[in-house]
Amino acid sequence: QVQLVESGGGLVQAGGSLRLSCAASGRTFGVYAMGWFRQAPGKEREFVAAFRWNGRNTYYADSVKGRFTISRDNAQNTVYLQMNNLKPEDTAVYYCAAAAKDLVGVVVMVSRMYDYWGQGTQVTVSS
Repeated sequence: QVQLVESGGGLVQAGGSLRLSCAASGRTFGVYAMGWFRQAPGKEREFVAAFRWNGRNTYYADSVKGRFTISRDNAQNTVYLQMNNLKPEDTAVYYCAAAAKDLVGVVVMVSRMYDYWGQGTQVTVSS
């Protein structure tokens, strides 16, 4: 089992920045990919960003490219999502996810491919 705990959400004005953190614990050696997803009220959960733990590529939703950056601290088993130039449409609950199998290419963008999920952290962007 892998446990994921997100933090760093909050209320910010449009144009501002936030950094989300996701601390992983447990059987982290069995994690092959990590991702961030978000879900706004009344909408389906959508992909935000991801990477394969043994790869160098990062993947982003078109809506956040150039504004969000996913990164990791291997020593701390922590994944970050730096969010800049936030917009009201970025308002959502943000979830960290981990996959217990290797996800190659665009499959990293598919939420059902992930095995472990955090509890979510609320991000609210005011206009």
